[in-house]
Amino acid sequence: MYRLIKQYTGILIGVLLVALGLNLFLVPNKIAAGGVSGIATIIYYLFGVPVGTAVLALNVPLYIAGIIRMGYSFVLNSLFGTIALSLAIDLTAPFLPVPTDNLLLATIYGGVLNGLGLGLVFRFKSTTGGTDMLAAILRSYTGYDIGQLLFMVDGLVVLSAGIVFKSWELAMYALICIFIISKVIDLVQDGFSYAKGFIIITNEPRAVGNEIMKQLDRGATVWNARGMYTGRDRHILLSVVHRSEVTKLKDIIHQADPRAFVITADVHEVIGEGFKQMAVYKK
Repeated sequence: MYRLIKQYTGILIGVLLVALGLNLFLVPNKIAAGGVSGIATIIYYLFGVPVGTAVLALNVPLYIAGIIRMGYSFVLNSLFGTIALSLAIDLTAPFLPVPTDNLLLATIYGGVLNGLGLGLVFRFKSTTGGTDMLAAILRSYTGYDIGQLLFMVDGLVVLSAGIVFKSWELAMYALICIFIISKVIDLVQDGFSYAKGFIIITNEPRAVGNEIMKQLDRGATVWNARGMYTGRDRHILLSVVHRSEVTKLKDIIHQADPRAFVITADVHEVIGEGFKQMAVYKK
């Protein structure tokens, strides 16, 4: 029960952030940043239909198509997020001021809020329907990658907005907003880079590994490999450490094997002993 409450609370916070991004920044400035919300923004300015209502109406045929093509289980996870977002948009709109008419500021702040909100919704195992669902349906027919299909759909929305609003400048800002949203979603999904992964190719795996465990209290995994150029057997160590431990690990490697070949990479999420535990959300 606690996990279920936590999950739906996370989804609600996410859709509220999306609603704030739309009502405070994007809709008032005619920035149709792709997706169903972008189409709803165009409809709002053409016919006066509230954005939330338009979002819900546009999702209905998508849900019907999704059920027919993909089955009930495909759409159930998105239903709560879609309805909650539609309500959040229309219920908050009358009470929110428009803080800026500067298109660049509106693009940045609207994109960040939308990205944070959608990232939270995705992180808690839901979606807000819309073009994500459309892309999945189209993929079942065409076999194209979902990312490519989303790009094409969002591109059509932005193109339509440029024509309807008679402003290619607004369309260009919308493209910037889509980019910001995608990057912030990735940040929320993957987290900040708080750890470093080390791939260590060495002739002294035991010495390096023992010092990692002794001095840093970190684990290491070793596997055998063979150099393509030399044909010699080598050993590869994999270890993940906090950023504050990077310099110490480099010293350990240099002291144990000065000729070691080392690759480092940012690690955005580490699950397991010494870091964080797996979070599981159940319906």
